[in-house]
Amino acid sequence: MRILLDAASDDLQREESASAPEHSHDCGPHSTAPNPGSSRRSFFKMTVGGAVAGWVTATGIEFAAPRRVMAQSALSPDAALQELMDGNRRFSTGSMTSWEHDLSILKQKTVDKQEPFAAVLSCADSRVPVELLFDQTIGHIFVTRVAGNFAATEIIASLEYGAAVLGTKVILVMAHSGCGAVKATIAAKEVPGQISALFSYIQPAVDQAGPNLEAASKANAKIQAALLRQSSTVISGLVKENKLKVVAGYYDLATGVVSLLE
Repeated sequence: MRILLDAASDDLQREESASAPEHSHDCGPHSTAPNPGSSRRSFFKMTVGGAVAGWVTATGIEFAAPRRVMAQSALSPDAALQELMDGNRRFSTGSMTSWEHDLSILKQKTVDKQEPFAAVLSCADSRVPVELLFDQTIGHIFVTRVAGNFAATEIIASLEYGAAVLGTKVILVMAHSGCGAVKATIAAKEVPGQISALFSYIQPAVDQAGPNLEAASKANAKIQAALLRQSSTVISGLVKENKLKVVAGYYDLATGVVSLLE
């Protein structure tokens, strides 16, 4: 695993050196407020509508921005989790600030790196827009999604990459109200195509919590979080070193509030 991670880091560094005059040992841009003493690249590329491409020159002007997430490397796991929860409070109370962040990020950051402070494993449900409901913006959250928010092999691999290579400090496994994947697992009826492939991952939660949709959804989030902590040597190692926190949560579609389950 160490060899694979080193190779991934080397690849990212080669891409950075090919596209920018300055080198970095990180895998992504910091989400800090602008630092007057730091160097910046002079331009970035932005594609519009998939058809029109243009180059916009950044002049190095400092922008007065609202509160910002600190660089992930400076955050503790507890602080990273707190940042997520604070963002959800802003979302659920209608006091979001992420819209004001986007312009300065596009002006000051490049498009070839990422340094998220948190990772979220959520359902693929279109009513669960992860960055939006945590009031975060470009480059802040490493998101993995699958119907039923379960930790399949590919999901675990992605979250390992986020934690070990990109440096995420917290992984939130987030269930939500009205989850169709959990509902279908409870119903246990014949379904078209390969939808039933989801059921085996969610069934342990139904067995544990019974046919109540909310209870089964919350149980599923907790089971998947425990699975990440126990089955991944990368994630479990970082958790033991207090470099990473893995928690379960539940998003209420009606209120917009995310509550922690552990």
